[in-house]
Amino acid sequence: MPELPEVETVRRGLAPVMENMTVLALETRRADLRFPFPEDFSARVSGRRIVGLGRRAKYLLIDLDDGMTIIAHLGMSGSFRIEQGGSSDLPGEFHHARSKDGKHDHVVFHLDSGDTACRVIYNDPRRFGFMHLWPRAELDLYPAFAGMGPEPTGNLLDADLLAKRFEGRSQPLKSLLLDQTVIAGLGNIYVCEALWRAALSPLRRGATLVTVTGKARPPLQLLTQSIRDVIADAIAAGGSSLRDHIQTDGSLGYFQHSFAVYDQEGQPCRREGCSGTIERVVQSGRSTFFCATCQK
Repeated sequence: MPELPEVETVRRGLAPVMENMTVLALETRRADLRFPFPEDFSARVSGRRIVGLGRRAKYLLIDLDDGMTIIAHLGMSGSFRIEQGGSSDLPGEFHHARSKDGKHDHVVFHLDSGDTACRVIYNDPRRFGFMHLWPRAELDLYPAFAGMGPEPTGNLLDADLLAKRFEGRSQPLKSLLLDQTVIAGLGNIYVCEALWRAALSPLRRGATLVTVTGKARPPLQLLTQSIRDVIADAIAAGGSSLRDHIQTDGSLGYFQHSFAVYDQEGQPCRREGCSGTIERVVQSGRSTFFCATCQK
């Protein structure tokens, strides 16, 4: 499933093309994806101007001029493709290749600004993605967003906030960081990478990073910065790939070559001075990659 940096890269790739464009027509080529499309979806979106593109966790937000927002999730295999002036571009950097097969093109935005026109196509072979329509002023009430934690890229995330959420918690760090009520949008790849950067075991209990008075211990401060850094590095890598359009096949391109632990089972640990080997364990049905020698 695309993680937050991939969705942010998609947003950055789509924004210059979609913002301030009018949706001449919204074409839906089937009745549903993972869920049925909103009632009268095409009619309610056609004729509207796109005023901005945002993101909440792993959800893409397409704001319309009538106060409504299209909430789009890419699921396991979804991607957007831009067709303009005879060229085709696939914004987004993914760990697995994305489809351009036309038989999986399920939604088409026909866009026009008066000076330029283009099509933005949503392709999803497995149809695990979805699109909902929701009032922008009530986004906090959208079921998936209710109770969601702060963004890892936002100013609200700091060690003191995590200390409050880790205090008294016996769950392992990996499970806590994947909990969307703790931090929004963190997924398996980047949790593994952040824990390695902070030299913390994914098996360690969250409460051990908090003092008896509820303050963040130094390892929690380092973990907070590591989360910010790994997300920023991943977004920057995707952005670099988008700017020169080298990676048009949907492969992750740059950041996958920076993975220290994810999908590196059996490889030597990259930390300077560490003689350990990357291991894989399963936590709550998800693969966890870490170095037991230096991650404590």
